[in-house]
Amino acid sequence: MSLTDVQVRNAKPTDKQYKLAAGKGLYLVVSPKGGKWWRVRYRFSGKQKELSVGTYPDVSLKLATSRRDELRQKLEKGIDPSKERKLEKITAKHADERTFEVIARDWMDKFGADWTDKYKKLTKSRLEQNAFPWIGNSDIDSITAPELLIILRKVESRGALETAHRVRKLCSCVFRYAIANGVAQRDPAADLVGALPPTKTKHLASITDPKMVGALLRAVDGYDGQFITKCALKLSALVMLRPVNIRSSKWEDIDLDTAQWKIPMGSMKMRRTHIVPLSKQAIDILKEVRALTGGGTFVFPSIRTKQRPMSENTITAALRRLGYSGDEMTAHGFRSMASTILHEQGYNSDWVELQLAHVDGNTVRASYNYAQYLPERKRMMQDWADYLDALKAGAEVISIKSKSAV
Repeated sequence: MSLTDVQVRNAKPTDKQYKLAAGKGLYLVVSPKGGKWWRVRYRFSGKQKELSVGTYPDVSLKLATSRRDELRQKLEKGIDPSKERKLEKITAKHADERTFEVIARDWMDKFGADWTDKYKKLTKSRLEQNAFPWIGNSDIDSITAPELLIILRKVESRGALETAHRVRKLCSCVFRYAIANGVAQRDPAADLVGALPPTKTKHLASITDPKMVGALLRAVDGYDGQFITKCALKLSALVMLRPVNIRSSKWEDIDLDTAQWKIPMGSMKMRRTHIVPLSKQAIDILKEVRALTGGGTFVFPSIRTKQRPMSENTITAALRRLGYSGDEMTAHGFRSMASTILHEQGYNSDWVELQLAHVDGNTVRASYNYAQYLPERKRMMQDWADYLDALKAGAEVISIKSKSAV
């Protein structure tokens, strides 16, 4: 006979577990502690199996009967309900592992070891601020190009067009990583190439007129701020390095005896070792600084603590103090100054570009060629330093006289 609601409700526990049949494989299990749960017995591929369909009273007799009937319908379609449930549990268990944020963080962990600290922090910040709040919890394989474009438009609308382009590229990297790991089928970010307006190239201000360069160098010589800052300014004009490499320079990378500054790939933007031949003038500046900071890690430590490098705004602030606005000269402008003048003076472009640490088209070859043209670059850097001395002294503006300018 079919089980009734009254029988289910009044079923009392005994010293042993027992079952009450409800028909067509459905039965109620009553435990010695009073617990009651529904189970369905069925056969699939000749094997007898059982499956739980809930506990009483959360699942009533009527609901348990309905769930039994659903299982029987699946059996008629050749579906094993037990196997299907296991797959659902696995999918649910790993659902959070397929979200965009989880995959993105895994990608950053895998590849971040080869990034500079600054780039690692910037990448994390861009994704956390511009992507995770909207698609972070979404299954990565469910995200569409139109959905991603809405997010990028939000970034663009606040005037951060370049950031929007960078976020798209980062998202593309995450999607490609997901595809490689079998959790996504395609990269919707790739469909958005050309969907955003192009960014306008922003040229950092630089002084390249020789007479004005001389005036700048004389102003630097007269700088009355921190001595270490003054030395960083003077060195910036001589070494053609990015501001971040100057302010974070370490004594362990500088060999004054061989007149070489060898910056490890971990500190370089293009991820390759870089050698800077040091002119006599650069060595003189470094020797002066060594008397003050040689006992620490950084050549130009922070004013507040020697455990950290000089602030990224220090050199820029010094230029402002000297009266140079952001439209006239920037910390990065010392590189442009050297590049422009050396190219105009006829120096081999390969020497100049290598000294600027611009990446070679063949990145594999470039990783091994950091010492290429080193004798020629050494002469060029000394020529450059001598030329700057002449400009600073107010000499007549003439070409750099050197056989190395070939």
